[in-house]
Order: sequence, then structure tokens, then C-alpha cells
Amino acid sequence: MTLDDIANTLRERNDAREPLTVKGGGTLSGMGTPSAAAPAIELKKLDRLVAHEHADLTCSVQAGMTLGSFARALAERGQFVPLDAPNRAKATVGGTLAAGWLGPRRHRYGKPRDLAIGSQVVLADGTVANAGGMVVKNVSGYDMTKLYIGSFGTLGVITRANFKTMPLPRSRRMLLAALPERSRDRALGQTAQLAAQPAMAVCVEGFGKAIAGEDGIDGRILLLFEGSASYIERATRDARSALGRAGVPETYIVDAGVEQQFERVLDACVIETGERTMMYRSLGTPGTAQERATLLRDAANRHELFTDVLLDVMNGDVFVNVSDRDARAFAQKIEACDDDLRAIDPHSVIVAGRAPIRSSLDAWGKPPAAIDKMRAIKARFDPNNILNPGRFVGGI
Repeated sequence: MTLDDIANTLRERNDAREPLTVKGGGTLSGMGTPSAAAPAIELKKLDRLVAHEHADLTCSVQAGMTLGSFARALAERGQFVPLDAPNRAKATVGGTLAAGWLGPRRHRYGKPRDLAIGSQVVLADGTVANAGGMVVKNVSGYDMTKLYIGSFGTLGVITRANFKTMPLPRSRRMLLAALPERSRDRALGQTAQLAAQPAMAVCVEGFGKAIAGEDGIDGRILLLFEGSASYIERATRDARSALGRAGVPETYIVDAGVEQQFERVLDACVIETGERTMMYRSLGTPGTAQERATLLRDAANRHELFTDVLLDVMNGDVFVNVSDRDARAFAQKIEACDDDLRAIDPHSVIVAGRAPIRSSLDAWGKPPAAIDKMRAIKARFDPNNILNPGRFVGGI
């Protein structure tokens, strides 16, 4: 669809009060409440890098461009925008923004809403609305672009986004280490205090071949460093020494294929195995992440379900993949397990899972305190409720 096609379609559907599904690459379709059957607006043809003002460190990109293509286009001028979402070959810029996906490098580079400086959105009545521009500081008053990010397409269809770009890191290196028994707490503490801060630091338990490395008794840790060659060398020495003090006997260095190993971590966050898995994400502070990870894992294990756990050391995210060997057994256990997981973290959300019972679970958990204001904004932007109805938190 062209921009005019999208505007005309929304105008017609709004007049008829007929709902629409807003669709990107489908890579984060496991997030949120499953959509009711409705015709889809797809943005695959809006797939160009519209402008790249490399001297000003800004760019403008159409929403249907995949993250992989976007990264390659910017890399030709030695720049990047860290939109760290899974399945980058299929994930689109617009879909990533609409889902508000938060990646593991945001503590260093910022969240997507921090990186976006402008947008073009088609509203429910077909109006094309532009916000921001192509300079980093260009907004007085409320920044409307930030309102659309994370709204799951319920306020409008993002068709273009402008970003501030960053210079590509000259060097990248990943460190891998298996964690011996009773070393995890010390390893996480030492990692969090590194002077040369890693761009990504995750502690993993399980995930088999999906993520590089093999578990020790306490899982394994993966550290990603980005920067100059001298910075990488200093960071490596500091990290290996810190992990050694934590009781980790050996740390492996990976210099080849770092990008691929990093993408495997991203992809694992929404991994699915047929109808016998469900992935939960718990957001919180780094200081509470280890406790949340342990409580969530143990709760699922009490229901005789298997777990894979990924803990983001720098940001505090916890991903818990709950599974069984048999889809029928999984369906019998997951509802009671879901109750226990939500008792531990009422705001945890389901980010992946294709089991039929998922439609009866509350994908969003407890609504936020601002839910009434969110509903009021939805009513103002989409009074006929045609855009992804019921997809977002609280049935928005």
C-alpha cells in the first residue's frame, strides 16, 4: 500500500466503523492480546530509507523497511540506530516502534522513544499527521511521536520515522563464561560495577542451542563490548578479572560472528516451539532482577514445567520461557502456572506463545495506574475504535 492507499482505507473503514488490523513484519505478533479477525493494513511496500543526513547524524525511514535493511543502509555511511528487536530480517521499523520493544543495549544508547525525533502517522479518520522533523532538538510542547511508540497501532498507523543516528562502533567483542555453583550473584554484582560498561550483559539459564555457550551449574553469562580497539582490550581485561574474582574460572573471547551471536540473544526472547511454550517478560530494576528470575522460574517448576531464563543485568528485564514436551500436558498446566507467575509480578506480560489457551490468558497482566488516561486518549484519537481494537493493555 502507498501512503494515499492507507489514508483512503482508514477513511473508508472509519466511516463504516469497521475494524482493521495494523501489521508490520509479524515478528512481535505474540505480544499483547490476540487480535480479532479483521482485514490487515500492511506496510511492506513502504520500505525505503527516505533520507540520511549523515553529517547531521539524522535519518528518515519508511515504516515497512526491515531492521536488517535499515542497518545495512546506514552502515554504508558508518552509522546505526540501535533498534534491538528480534528477527531483524523480517521485523520492520514501524512494527518495532509500535510494539515499543526495549532492547538490551538501551542503558547505553537509549530507548526507541529516545532515538526517534519525528514521525508521520495516518490517523483513524485518514488524516496524515506529521510530528517533529530532521533535527535532534525540534519540539516545543508535547512530542507526539513518543505517544505513538508503544501504542500497538491503536492510535494511528506509523508510516515513517525520523531518528538521530550514531557512529558505528569500530570494534565488537563478546565474552562467554559458564557460571559454577553459587557464583551467579557475585558474577552479576561484579558485572554491574564494571567501569568499562558492557553494551549488553545477560545471564542465561537454558535456551540450549538458541544462545551461544553452555551452562555451568548457575547458567552462563554473555557480555558484549563495543567501541575502539583500545577500549575493547581494556574492557576485556577488566571483565575477565571481575569474573575471576566472582569465582568464574574461565572466560572465552569471541571476535568472529559477534553480530550473529548478538542477534541469537535477541531472537531467543520470543522463541516459540509449537503450542507447548509461553514466553513471559518481567520489567523491573537491575537490583530486583535476580530475585524475580528465581521466583518466576521456581513457580513454573512447581507446576512441572520446564524453564529457560534470560536476565538482563544492565536493565533488569527477565524473560522466562515456560514449556513442556507435550502440547496437551502444557495446556493442562499453564493456566494455574500463569496465576502463580502473575502473583509474583502482576505486570509481567506474555511476549510469545501460540498455544490455543493463550486467548483465555490476560497477556498484559495488571493494567497500569494510567489506564483511564490511556483509554481517554484512545477515545480521542480513534472514537470509532477501528484500529487494532482490544489489542493493547486493558482491552484498548
